[in-house]
Amino acid sequence: MSDASLNPTDLESDAQFGDYFALLKPRVMTLVVFTALVGLLAAPAEIHPFVAFCAILFIAVGGGASGALNMWWDADIDAVMRRTAKRPVPSGRVTGQEALSIGLALSGFSVVFLGLATNWVAAGLLAFTIFFYVVIYTMWLKRWTPQNIVIGGAAGAFPPMIGWAAATGGISVESLLMFSLTFLWTPPHFWALALFMRKDYDNAGVPMLTVTHGRPATRRHVLIYTVLLAALALATGFTSAGGPLYLSVAIVLNVMFLKGAWEIWQRDEHMAETDNYAVEKSFFKLSLLYLFLHFGALLAEAAVDRAGILWAGF
Repeated sequence: MSDASLNPTDLESDAQFGDYFALLKPRVMTLVVFTALVGLLAAPAEIHPFVAFCAILFIAVGGGASGALNMWWDADIDAVMRRTAKRPVPSGRVTGQEALSIGLALSGFSVVFLGLATNWVAAGLLAFTIFFYVVIYTMWLKRWTPQNIVIGGAAGAFPPMIGWAAATGGISVESLLMFSLTFLWTPPHFWALALFMRKDYDNAGVPMLTVTHGRPATRRHVLIYTVLLAALALATGFTSAGGPLYLSVAIVLNVMFLKGAWEIWQRDEHMAETDNYAVEKSFFKLSLLYLFLHFGALLAEAAVDRAGILWAGF
């Protein structure tokens, strides 16, 4: 079990509203909300605007609940990593018990109300996503295997499927493609970060690939997964979820992404240290845009299709 439950900061806290909000990992929640919204709006089903708003709100709350539970359990390793040391729990602004209580309460609230507002397929997917992120990834995989990001990435890939299910009551090939896009994007995104943040993972004892297999192996894995991701992203353009607009965006982005992965693979540690991991940091920043722009293009394709249907009705 994590040492979070033994954290001395459990004794008292002096938290502000912003500290409790930070527990929900708002930056991560932004991606959750956006991909879920794309899944919901791209689905071939009519949904009342208020119901759609409620669906996205409850999905966001569920994502925030996962973040709070993650911070509760990981407080011990967050405290020794520069990137996470200032989070509310390790910094002592919020107690571990508060984070646990908030996470559990928001988990139950989000699942129940998503089910009442939309359907129980979407609610079940949200419940499984929270369970997968907190139990399978945070409590088990993260501290056990260098494949933590590969398998655990599924947790962040579910939101578009939940949004789709909220609108349609089911799962489809299109929602699985959206899942797969995020699933394959996660490893190169996080491994690029790990390349220039390896000392943090060393200090925390997290078996990230850079720690267990070294940076050269990580660079190879970044290239391999980027090739797989590019193949899937481009193939999606030829399915009912894609189209010429999406395909144009995907071609440009994946050429850039493949170029970045190739450059990372060619580098050694001397080159990387000389320029302070400039290529790796640039690839990581591009990866943030990569997913948003792909899902933005999927949303644009859905909007074009709906506009065509409406036009044909006149």
